[in-house]
Amino acid sequence: MLKELKKDKKVFVAMSGGVDSSVAALLLKKQGYDVVGVFMKFWADMKSISGANENRCCSLEARRDAMRVCAKLNIPFLTWDFQKEFKKAVVNNFISGYKKGITPNPCVVCNKEIKFGLFFEKALKMGADYIATGHYVRLRKLKIENWKLEIARDRVKDQSYFLWNLTQNQLKHCLFPIGDYLKSEVRQIAKKAGLPVALKKESQEVCFVCDRDLAGFLKRHIYAKKGPIIESKTRKKIGEHQGVQFYTIGQRVPVGGTGPYFVAEKKLKKNQLLVVKRSAQDFFHKEIILKNINWISGKLPKSPKILVRTRYRQPLAAATLITADNKQISADKNPRQSAFKSASIRVLFGSGQKAVAPGQSVVFYSKNGELLGGGVII
Repeated sequence: MLKELKKDKKVFVAMSGGVDSSVAALLLKKQGYDVVGVFMKFWADMKSISGANENRCCSLEARRDAMRVCAKLNIPFLTWDFQKEFKKAVVNNFISGYKKGITPNPCVVCNKEIKFGLFFEKALKMGADYIATGHYVRLRKLKIENWKLEIARDRVKDQSYFLWNLTQNQLKHCLFPIGDYLKSEVRQIAKKAGLPVALKKESQEVCFVCDRDLAGFLKRHIYAKKGPIIESKTRKKIGEHQGVQFYTIGQRVPVGGTGPYFVAEKKLKKNQLLVVKRSAQDFFHKEIILKNINWISGKLPKSPKILVRTRYRQPLAAATLITADNKQISADKNPRQSAFKSASIRVLFGSGQKAVAPGQSVVFYSKNGELLGGGVII
């Protein structure tokens, strides 16, 4: 749902050249907002094997498509170069995480540091009242200066998982125009309006990894040694890995025997990769610890019983939030909400969750689909 229409309000729309952000700009213009399209230039790996050196989110083709859409809508078009900032905040964090043996989520970091960080701040400084993106998520107004995010109408395309770091101060300046639409409806709107990107395909890969070769990218930026692949239950060597840092929890490992086997644990100091069969008990976890907690409302949830998602598009799972000293977390039992913003918390699941990877985000939801916040697995 869009905020209340105010024709004198200026909106800077993050334009990627895709159909979602294009339709977001179109809908806002139809609502009467003063719309400005902004294309952001990000860093890309210049050492890819094929010679490709463009970030798929901001390639020359993507910029050209964004320009064409803005021309069609008759709105201003700007290009902001965030290559250095993107490299420092997103790419370096990604590489550093893998060096440490964890699996960082670059999209979560990009949203926090770039789209709702640099872009958000620069847009407001240039006179924007709001920023808008093509994220599939719904923004609802509870009362004056109080907003909440909800899962998108299109459950398959929902992107609320990546936005758990947002705050009330940001949400009052945000618009998410396509959250109440299905992807098919968004394409129909674009087609009916004659937008040149109506049928454009989309990519789900890490945008700055050229050739979709994540292993190759990591090997170019991280030094690692070969070592043993250990079957977790028997502790027997069943193969050899190419470097512990290049694997992630839950990844299938090509070894012989009676597999298939999947990564259950990475022992960085011993340079060992522990694997299990998918049905193995130690592949599932009923408890995890989180850090860097953020509550979107600025307050603790009313109940410690919530729903969580440990990976993007993973089914929601019932869980209980507790403190380090085994106290259930809720607004009623813990009135000093600020004390829990930066503290680590434990998440207890009703049933075991598979392939839980340190570095990934765990995102909190209420039973009615409200995005409550989230944290990072440690």
